[in-house]
Amino acid sequence: MARSYKHMETSVIHEGYDSKEMLGSLTTPLFQTSTYTFDTAEQGERRFAGEEEGYIYSRLGNPTVKVLEERIAALENGERGLAFGSGMAAVSAVLIALTKANDHVLCSVGLYGCTFGLLSMMKEKYNISHSFSTMETEEEIRSQIKPETTCIYVETPINPTMKLIDLEMVARVAKEYDIPVVVDNTFASPYLQNPLELGCDVVLHSATKYIGGHGDVIAGLVVGKKEFLDEVAMTTLKDIGGVMSPFDAWLLLRGLKTLPVRVDRHCDNAEEIFKRLKSHPNVEAVYYPGDNTHPDYHIMKKQMRRGGGVISFEIKGTKQDAQQFLNNLSFLKIAVSLGDAETLIEHPATMTHAVVPGDSQRDMGITDQLIRLSVGLEAWQDIWQDLEQALNKITVSLDAYSKA
Repeated sequence: MARSYKHMETSVIHEGYDSKEMLGSLTTPLFQTSTYTFDTAEQGERRFAGEEEGYIYSRLGNPTVKVLEERIAALENGERGLAFGSGMAAVSAVLIALTKANDHVLCSVGLYGCTFGLLSMMKEKYNISHSFSTMETEEEIRSQIKPETTCIYVETPINPTMKLIDLEMVARVAKEYDIPVVVDNTFASPYLQNPLELGCDVVLHSATKYIGGHGDVIAGLVVGKKEFLDEVAMTTLKDIGGVMSPFDAWLLLRGLKTLPVRVDRHCDNAEEIFKRLKSHPNVEAVYYPGDNTHPDYHIMKKQMRRGGGVISFEIKGTKQDAQQFLNNLSFLKIAVSLGDAETLIEHPATMTHAVVPGDSQRDMGITDQLIRLSVGLEAWQDIWQDLEQALNKITVSLDAYSKA
């Protein structure tokens, strides 16, 4: 659905809801119900037959969830939105809807660990193969497309290496072969990047992250063409059952209202932390899309509004040094996930991407020294003070390591 408001800062607060329709309630009401009554048996028959609009059962639709679905559709400039019980419920519903036995999925190099695990399971059970492409040129993408390719699946920025993919280029090639492009937009959020506007077909989010923003909900969202999502709603969402609860939808609607304000603060803080990490003697490399020396910086300028709130960096030393660095942090939280008010830091090789075999980790650019940092909303000075004191302690370990 098209946005009713010109600016996203207004849409995140008002889109999809009219208080006059809900007894003047300023906040979207929470319809915490599992089922709905019918005036007559005939009305129930018409609704189940699809001849009459109306609610039947909350697995099939809920008024609170519907507001969220309409709002995310507007924010991503899509025709329809769907809400799921988790980001992986959204990923699995879309991939299952787009594939059948013996099909092939072309993926960007580097995927969230659980997406990698899902694709591996689909290969084992249904012979749905997948392969990885750097997607750096049109020719490279064309060389990887097979007759049985039914989906191109892209993360950008890629988790956790922060590599970027030119979505307009991928979409242009995909259209030559009539292959849909699915984009995991979790790291950017709708505020920083809108893949559908760049020619892609389906955009999905782990709404647990920036959309929720408060670390208190697990959820997924998908936006795309109405025809496709109508099919998903009546098959892989309804029948597999990875639906969102009304309360989680209510929490996400609350979180969305502050999305632009929060993401701008995440970006402000990340830009300050990035500069300091880059100059610290115990940091080997820093990967941040907002870095004007990043190899994909031109892509960031083209398709993102800012560089985002996630930084990955490699420390000098060993896996043990990386883990000791994390253990030496004072108030920053060792935790997976991202986009929360709190700064979260983790070790991808042994945490978010532990399911990925070692060789595949290395192909993705994940080393034992790589750290992923989701910069929170705290004062950047306090975030840096904690990072710096933990980084400074690596020197002792490095000295001991060099003498061994």
